[in-house]
Amino acid sequence: MDGWQVMEQAAALARRGEAVALATVVWRQGPSSGQLGSRAIITASGDVHGWIGGACAEPSVIRQAREVIAEGAPRLLLLGSTGKFGDAIPDGMTVVPISCQSEGALEVYIEPVVPAPHLVVVGRSPMAHALADLGRALGWRAGRLDWTEFTAADAGPQSMVVVATQGHGDEEAVEQAVAAGPAYLGLVGSRKRGAAVLGYLAERGIAQEQLDRVRVPAGLDLGKTSHSEIAVAILAELVQLRAEGKLRTAVAAAAAAGAGGGAKSRAKSGGTRSAKAQADRSAAEPAEAVDPVCGMTVQAGPDGRPLEYEGSTYYFCCAGCRSEFESNPASYARKETRC
Repeated sequence: MDGWQVMEQAAALARRGEAVALATVVWRQGPSSGQLGSRAIITASGDVHGWIGGACAEPSVIRQAREVIAEGAPRLLLLGSTGKFGDAIPDGMTVVPISCQSEGALEVYIEPVVPAPHLVVVGRSPMAHALADLGRALGWRAGRLDWTEFTAADAGPQSMVVVATQGHGDEEAVEQAVAAGPAYLGLVGSRKRGAAVLGYLAERGIAQEQLDRVRVPAGLDLGKTSHSEIAVAILAELVQLRAEGKLRTAVAAAAAAGAGGGAKSRAKSGGTRSAKAQADRSAAEPAEAVDPVCGMTVQAGPDGRPLEYEGSTYYFCCAGCRSEFESNPASYARKETRC
């Protein structure tokens, strides 16, 4: 795909509800296989569509892109040897040292392509119709189904589900919605009615942890309101929760679990993540190692071309580095290999 086709596919994926990152080469220092304007889409699972660079650049871009998807914030990368640039690196740029044999360097801008929110309204009351209409007015992917039509397959981990059946199939609709595991699940009704519905489902064996995630009543408390105003109150709650980052999607969580930002990255932004966030990420990241030949950070797994030598396992960015190590292992084996 050329650059424009990549952008078109990114937009199409976002319309279908898939979160991806769009990476664009904005500067290069040759020799490098990445060219100015080269673009690629990176999915939360690490798949790449398009072209951003060769074997040295691509793994680092994938790891950084998965972090961008997880955090929802763009970043500018400098891929290359930091010795070439010194203090000329601007604030806010993330530096990923690589010692590619080509000695090239790239600046890559990675931005999240955030999918439109997915709202599923279950019910046929005037309020249910109003809520679906309001969601579509915001550009959300909003749909409405009667409780007899709704199943767990109609929602997913990224969805926001509002059950507004007004007593017509509340239990059945909430049970199906719980099975879908949405980012938000709200039930329109009084607290007394909600307690009865959730109690019934608990007796049916649904885990209390899942039932505790059901918001009853759904929406902000605006006092006595009309059907249309209840729809506004529910939409306002959804907007508020999304703005506060409390509707973390499974896609973002998967990207965070797979993101390998790595200890060798250096961000000159001046900010720091919380200790808990750092600990959570460290526990989720795959193991990394340093190529003892070129110093590049690589995955400590089968894709890292593992080689056993004197009881230790070494990993490499490419076959050339592995071959260089094999030709004279004693000169490299003394180097620290773990990040």
